Amino acid sequence: MPLSTVGTGREDVTTSPWPVPQERRTLTVLFADIVGSTALTERLDPEDVRAVQFAYFDIVAGVLRRWQGTVEKYVGDAVMALFGARTSDGLDGYRAVRAALEIQTALDRRVLPGGVRLRVRVGVATGEAVVDLAGVRDGGHGMASGAVLTTAARIQEYAPAGGVVVCAATHRATAGLVDQHALAPATLTGKALPVDVWRVTRTGHPRPTRHHGPLIGRRREVATVRDQLTRAAREHRPRWVALVGPDGIGRSRLLAELRHRLPEVDGTPVCWTVAHCPPYPEQVLGPVAELLRDLAGLAATDPAETVHARLAALVEGLLPAHRAAVTVAALGALLAAPDRSAETGAAAVRQVLLALAARRPVVVGVDDLDRAAPQVNHFLHTLFATATARGLPLAVLATHRPEHVDPLPLPGHRRQPVELPPLDTVHTGRLLRRLVARAGRPATDVVRLVPLVAGRPGYAAAYVDAARPGTPQPPAGRSAEPALPESLRRRAAARLDRCDGPHRAVLMAAATLDGEFTASAVAGLLGWTPGRVADSLRRLTDAGLVRPGARGGHVIADPALRRCASDRLPRTVRADFARRAGTALPAAHADLARRAGTALPPGRGDLARRAGTALPAASAGRGDLAHRAAPGRPAAPAHRVGVGVGRKVPGIRSIGGSTTGIRSPWRRTVVTAPAGDAFRLRTVPPDAIPSHDPRRVRVDVDGPRRFDPLRRSGGSGDRDPRPGAGVAHAGAVIVPLPVRVAAAPAGPRPGTGGRRRRGEGVPRPAVPLPARAA
Repeated sequence: MPLSTVGTGREDVTTSPWPVPQERRTLTVLFADIVGSTALTERLDPEDVRAVQFAYFDIVAGVLRRWQGTVEKYVGDAVMALFGARTSDGLDGYRAVRAALEIQTALDRRVLPGGVRLRVRVGVATGEAVVDLAGVRDGGHGMASGAVLTTAARIQEYAPAGGVVVCAATHRATAGLVDQHALAPATLTGKALPVDVWRVTRTGHPRPTRHHGPLIGRRREVATVRDQLTRAAREHRPRWVALVGPDGIGRSRLLAELRHRLPEVDGTPVCWTVAHCPPYPEQVLGPVAELLRDLAGLAATDPAETVHARLAALVEGLLPAHRAAVTVAALGALLAAPDRSAETGAAAVRQVLLALAARRPVVVGVDDLDRAAPQVNHFLHTLFATATARGLPLAVLATHRPEHVDPLPLPGHRRQPVELPPLDTVHTGRLLRRLVARAGRPATDVVRLVPLVAGRPGYAAAYVDAARPGTPQPPAGRSAEPALPESLRRRAAARLDRCDGPHRAVLMAAATLDGEFTASAVAGLLGWTPGRVADSLRRLTDAGLVRPGARGGHVIADPALRRCASDRLPRTVRADFARRAGTALPAAHADLARRAGTALPPGRGDLARRAGTALPAASAGRGDLAHRAAPGRPAAPAHRVGVGVGRKVPGIRSIGGSTTGIRSPWRRTVVTAPAGDAFRLRTVPPDAIPSHDPRRVRVDVDGPRRFDPLRRSGGSGDRDPRPGAGVAHAGAVIVPLPVRVAAAPAGPRPGTGGRRRRGEGVPRPAVPLPARAA
């Protein structure tokens, strides 16, 4: 029976912080059902059944709350929970699987009222769904809709009693993090083909990624880190070096390369020991245990006899004989159970490292330190402080993301952060050529992938791996771009969800605009003021999510983030944004994009055509731009031709000469003219034409507007008369000069070989220009 009232109330209903109440999100669904519930209810009294159900739901809800899951509904004796419905950390599938395993363990240890022991089947599926953001709370029935909810309920039927099965997408998201093996394909109701499923047995031991081929780029970063480590060894002054960069930038790859390139210092071998911090560590001192295994040359599957022998050989000669046996026992206990009770073992590892540093240089490497438990940070800081006090040649080399904050900060002269910027285009191309050749893909893939990789080696590997034969392909977002790999989508979703409501709104709206965008364009989509959007863009730029564009606007720095943000929007919202963008932009957008060879986003081409931009390509001479009406077109009320003012426009290097120093309150201008006429546009200094001259015309989106005289602000600016416009410097005036269409020659002059001389094909103005503008 439905028990939707049994909820934890972890999240309350909130109002959506921006005009999108729903999002298309990739989330993970957990579905748990009791085995033999019908027989149980037949055997027990209804009151006992209710007591068992409430105890069972209490256990499951507690586990889900700990792993940040949200209960979608309780149906009879089944529970459905969502992971990643409100926010995502890129590990939603892993958290759901860990929760499923913990549910099984908790029920195995718990005896419910009446001496009842329950066994459950759990299915975990990952896929796209539409989520009601305001309804994301425990017991929020109907907060999500999509096939993934049904898939999770169907595949749990194929799990054994007390088992956990996952779909293919969850299997890929948790590969290397949990132990799992394939089952026979499952035939699900409503599915045309069998579905691959895997059974998860336990949490695995993450293995370091193997890196193939030489390191491309990073010469400066490698030299900087090697210099710091070498100085720590020579001067006996410990140093803490941090490799800082976002996911996919190559932190782990650089750590492995440094270990390979620094085997010794001045002929003395360097003792390296490296550990990798898994996400959501099951055992808080696991990385310390991995450091010990690396020192002793042990594997996680070695038998107890081998472990004891290797530990004894490691300690021998480093510590006094009367302490060796106690130290070996503590180290063995740490390897057996690296949890909070193994503090003695962690202290023993610290003693071994200090004893080694007294004989030769030691480098302690920790990958993904931002994932480590506080106990690991305490271990490293205590080790570093002791080595500093003793003057030992020891260095700590850690990697983490930029947002990581050290809970125990070090003095500035002891800490050396090394930021890893994106690779340049040359090195990105070299890396892609190597990966594409190894995967057997055509070399033409490199040209398509260079702008999508954005200088991140991890992105390059993900795109190439996704293109391998047999790899499942997610639906492509844009026709000209390959599909966004699942691993990159998870990372981008996590970065997007770390933004608050307004900043996320700006990113998602800006992602629907192709290429470079402005605060005014985004404000038009959201219905906000440009100042509010500009403030959000400044904060996003400081966070590294947005960067300045080449034409004075802004660009989303990560192409994967742009695609993920755009795909989050429902179809209705995207259509509304396209309508607003097509209405707000001038009619020249389509014409200028067509001349520049760029494609308009879906939906804008038709809007631009309906705005009256289906005009032939205009002839342009140096310093002038002539717009002509289509020959033979009947005289109509008016047609609209648009050009940019004070800002570079794709396909046009300048308008009326150099646009340097010209700033206008209008991003784009539209000239309205009767059909059959044409206009030449030329920029001239504002003082070249008297204020009473009839040719002194400012062009704006409403057609020619005469300023008599120009309004000044502070002596250097004029104000847009439209409401809400700001003040900008008036460095020049746009002067439209009517000309005669018949004056243009029909073709090239004889003997020129089809090439036109400077100024040919552009009719002379009917009104002479001032001397300063000529």
